[in-house]
This record gives sequence, structure tokens and C-alpha cells, in this order.
Amino acid sequence: MIKIKVENLNLWYGDFQALKNINLAFEEKQITAIIGPSGCGKSTLLRVFNRMNDLVEGIHMTGEVTINGSNILSKRVDLVTLRKKVGMVFQRPNPFPLSIYENIAFGPKIHNHGKSREIAQIVESSLKSVLLWDDLKDKLQESALQLSLEQKQRLCIARLIAVKPDILLMDEPCSTLDPQATDRIEDLMRELKNNYSIVIVTHNMQQAARISDKTAFLLLGELMEYGETTQVFTNPKNSKTEDYITGRYG
Repeated sequence: MIKIKVENLNLWYGDFQALKNINLAFEEKQITAIIGPSGCGKSTLLRVFNRMNDLVEGIHMTGEVTINGSNILSKRVDLVTLRKKVGMVFQRPNPFPLSIYENIAFGPKIHNHGKSREIAQIVESSLKSVLLWDDLKDKLQESALQLSLEQKQRLCIARLIAVKPDILLMDEPCSTLDPQATDRIEDLMRELKNNYSIVIVTHNMQQAARISDKTAFLLLGELMEYGETTQVFTNPKNSKTEDYITGRYG
């Protein structure tokens, strides 16, 4: 089932065109990796899906992007609702300067997801979903800022899960983590795709090959290739894709 469909998407920052006629379809409950050299439009494309680019002055888009069949580029879209359904994890974990409990409870309280007992259940289930509950259940009132980098990243994922999104966007989620922590976050992503559609931007070719079901390769704002990850990495159709993944470009 198609979760996100991108049709003839063009995006400009002022006079600079960052995305050029992008056409893509992201499937439900899969991990899709977006790869390409720095400045190719990867993060820009990712931020289209929750309209975070709207915060940049001078942005202009044409084309259509649908999520569950609804065009999210419409002026009638409620951005609060959209960003609840399409959560984002950033390169560096950004927990709120609050307790571990309040970090998770913040979203449900804002969106009126229930009374304190129900919110406590959401906190527990969210932390369990990212395998933090056993480690943190006796530390819920401690500051989230005291956690390790890996725990902070897991906490940020749990914070998104607490408001029941459909899609998780991850922009270089392991770039600040050591190899062991990266392995554990990748294992978590494999578990999460059973319930969520995940789109990840990564510079790490090995990571894209390990965890993604499909891979999109962008170059200078254009989509060069999109397909099953095994095909893209072992038998690319575009010579520029082969040049990039073998290290001859970028």
C-alpha cells in the first residue's frame, strides 16, 4: 500500500531550485533510505513530508505530495495535525529540558489524549516501544538531559510515538552515535517498521544497505534512481548511482 506519493515536485529557496521534478512512492511499513552527496536535496525532500520547509522564508513549491491520499501541500492542511501524524527525528537528539516523564507526556497533554492515568500508560508503552522502560522506569522524574546520546535518541523517538503518528522521518539519526549505539538504533528501526512507515536520510551507504527496503538516490536536486535497496546497491541502472555508491563521486 502506498503511504506517501510524490508527483512532479519542484521546490525553490528564493531563486535556487533545490528539488527538480521529483516523482516517488513510499510504501507502508517499510524503511526507505534517501541517499546522495551533501547539498543534493535529501533533507529538503524529507522536510516536505511534514511541511517543516514552510518555516524557511522564500520557499516555493509546485507539484503534489499525498499522504494516505490527501494532498499535504494544500493551503487547507492543518499543520499541527500533519506534524502529529508525521513525526521527525533529527541528527542530534533534542530532548526537552524536562523530566523523562514530561518529555513523553508533553505531546499527549498538548493533543488532549486523556487524563493523567491514561497519559501514564502512554508514557510506559512509548518507552517500552523503544526498549527504554526497564532502564528508566525508576528514573522518570530525572532530567532527560542526563541520558546518554543513544538514550536521548530513543527518548526522542518515544516522544513521537506517544502522539500516535503514521510516519517517522529520520534525518541522519545515527550521525552522532558510536558504532555500537548505531547498531542498536538500527535494530530498533527494524522493529518499528512493523508499525510505522519510516523514511531515513543517511550519508552512510552501509547503513542504507543494511536497514532499508528501498533506496532513492538524489543528485543536485534530481532523482537519479529509486528501487529495491538490493537492486540499487548491487545492480544500479544509472551510472551516476554506481559512481556514488562505489565512492567515485561525492
